[in-house]
Amino acid sequence: MAQEVYQQEWPNLVTLFFHQASVGKKKPFLWHKVDGKYRPISWRETASQVAKLAAALEKLGIESGDRVAIIANNRPEWCISDLAIMALGAITVPVYTTYTERDYAHVLEDSGAKAIILSDRKLAKHVLPVAHDLNHIRFVITIEQPHITQGLNADIYSWQGLIEETKAKVSDLEERAQRLTRKDTACLIYTSGTGGAPRGVMQHHGAILHNCAGAAAVVDEFSIGGDAFLSFLPLSHAYEHTAGQFLPIILGAQIYYAEGLDKLSTNLGEARPTIMVVVPRLFEVLRNKIQRDIKKAGGLKSKLFERTLELGEKAVNRPHEMNLFEKLFNKLLDRIVRKTVRKSFGGRVKALVSGGAPLNPEVGNFFASLGLMMLQGYGQTESAPLIAVNRRYSNKMDTVGKAIDNTDVKIADDGEILVRGELVMHGYWRDPEATARAVQNGWLHTGDVGMLDDDGHIHITDRKKDIIVNDKGDNVSPQRVEGMLALEPEIGQAMVYGDKRPYLVGLLVPDADWMVEWKRKTGKDGDLADLFEDADLRAALDKAVSRINNKLTVTEKVRRFVIAPQAFTIENAQMTPSLKIRRHVISSVYEDNILSLYGAPKAAAKEA
Repeated sequence: MAQEVYQQEWPNLVTLFFHQASVGKKKPFLWHKVDGKYRPISWRETASQVAKLAAALEKLGIESGDRVAIIANNRPEWCISDLAIMALGAITVPVYTTYTERDYAHVLEDSGAKAIILSDRKLAKHVLPVAHDLNHIRFVITIEQPHITQGLNADIYSWQGLIEETKAKVSDLEERAQRLTRKDTACLIYTSGTGGAPRGVMQHHGAILHNCAGAAAVVDEFSIGGDAFLSFLPLSHAYEHTAGQFLPIILGAQIYYAEGLDKLSTNLGEARPTIMVVVPRLFEVLRNKIQRDIKKAGGLKSKLFERTLELGEKAVNRPHEMNLFEKLFNKLLDRIVRKTVRKSFGGRVKALVSGGAPLNPEVGNFFASLGLMMLQGYGQTESAPLIAVNRRYSNKMDTVGKAIDNTDVKIADDGEILVRGELVMHGYWRDPEATARAVQNGWLHTGDVGMLDDDGHIHITDRKKDIIVNDKGDNVSPQRVEGMLALEPEIGQAMVYGDKRPYLVGLLVPDADWMVEWKRKTGKDGDLADLFEDADLRAALDKAVSRINNKLTVTEKVRRFVIAPQAFTIENAQMTPSLKIRRHVISSVYEDNILSLYGAPKAAAKEA
């Protein structure tokens, strides 16, 4: 990879893109499905479409500082829209496609968006009524033509029509974009709302460029170019926006857009990515599935797999302890086991970079033992988002790595992680009081608690706000306990509760795949809503909780639990779009069930 690209002090993200487009020319850049096959859009054609869309937006009245929302699934038009908006000095507002109408109304009203770029007819049903009610939204550009039987307050324009009708020179827009500075606001990315309504984070061009340069330096340790990314996490999330879109741009890499999580396995084989930006939850689920499949296979296959994990873990963490026979056998397992695993990821993956939530070391070691390099990182929307990441030659699975280049990290007296550098946001949109609390004397107060080891690796113990303090004053990390519970094959999701209480209790959701097998073995009928109070189901989960309790301290043990009648999902607002549980929502929905575990237990309560 050309180091001069990521080491250069680019004035803004758009100028960086146009430089890379001038280098890439006719080479493929963005890949998307057309008639069932991946088709490329070249760097040159992408630049041309950016120029045309920017000209169309300007003609429709978009000016510097205006906010334009993108509500779309991951696709080439997302990247093109983002760059076109920024090129005018306007501000992109990425919006999750999984939002409720209430969420859409909040983000669109709070941001004061002047326009919306909308992808498909399904989204139009939820977004257009909201746009109709907000007078500040002047127009909507639709990538797919919606079915509209009556006019709206906002004008509707066709993406394809605007692109085809508009004439614009790339060179003119490129020259104009050079006026933008690193301090100019590039986008408003709204937090996922784990503790309440989402807040808009003002990310400036320099913050994202700082992130990209730091991430590119990490990639430089294991890649020599020719990289391909598979974009499947929502681009409305700061992690994918930076690491899944602008990092490939600074690397000169190709981006393949996945068709959705349900087709991820197929798309992996088609795109054959070299770098994957991932979230831990996906790999927790994948690990459980692999383990179930291997256990079901039994025999020699199961024994070889277990030996692969044993020797793989030893090779990764304790290579000096391996004897000659183990080293030779481990190489043989590379060919007969790990090669098959790598093939399921497309066969070219150099690294999986995990972020967005804490990665359980067990999960990281599991995939590392199977020959997949897993690098855990750390960040938050307020830091655009990358703060730290593990490196190829200093990968500590129980840490989130070292701070990226030109980033200062220190631990406050109360254990909070503080961050300083160009990556720190310019503030929360229209919320100076919250900004003043979050950024003090240039230091971002992350709200995370942790420590720095002798090598500078960051160890995160918990969220400052989420720490449970029981009635005896003992501190407990709920994320640690929940993460351990969710790794058990019987348990899909977990939330623990116990602030100012004598002990911890839990709310559990059985793993969906495990439950299918359990129903087959027990002859039970019905779905979770029918069976959540079933005594046999509670007994099965009780065994899983007991296994975890044996690994926990006295204060961490989950003494009682209830089973939720439905999973925590984005649709029922119990999970954020980035797959974090919303504690305040879940606690409110199940308040009576949870509190019953501290009094006279209801029928659904169960001693663990």
